[in-house]
Amino acid sequence: MGINTGQGDATMSILKTLKLAAAARSNLAASEFAFRAKVLNWLAEQKAMADAEIAGTPFNAMRTVTRTNEAGEKVRVEAPRKVRKGWFTDATGKMFFQIRYGSKPLEFAKGMNAVEVENLADVPVIIGSIIEAINAGELDPQLNAARDARRANFQPKAKKATA
Repeated sequence: MGINTGQGDATMSILKTLKLAAAARSNLAASEFAFRAKVLNWLAEQKAMADAEIAGTPFNAMRTVTRTNEAGEKVRVEAPRKVRKGWFTDATGKMFFQIRYGSKPLEFAKGMNAVEVENLADVPVIIGSIIEAINAGELDPQLNAARDARRANFQPKAKKATA
């Protein structure tokens, strides 16, 4: 003879009030939204770097690394990292801004891979416009094409044969 605590019926009635579903997590790191977020983070960093250069202050990008301290323990510390500028000046003295993915510049339109900039003070404004365009979805085809082209360079890992 079992002891009836009265909780069995209450649990079943609570579960019946919930909206149950069969669901599986998707790989957000591989999604187009994660790639868009990666580009937006890079653009925000470029904007901060341009603002720092305009103000004449140093720009320090940091990353978290594992180092061994004096006691021999592994600790996580902040270390500076090098950030490549998205803008450059060509041989004629014109300034341009590019978004690069891997080693290739992203095309904004067919055959157009850079935005001409009058001077350094305009770089943050141009970056702000590009961020708005990405948020509006105007560059989604170019971003997806760049992501797919980069993925095509990577081969899947070979599975080990079991003996």
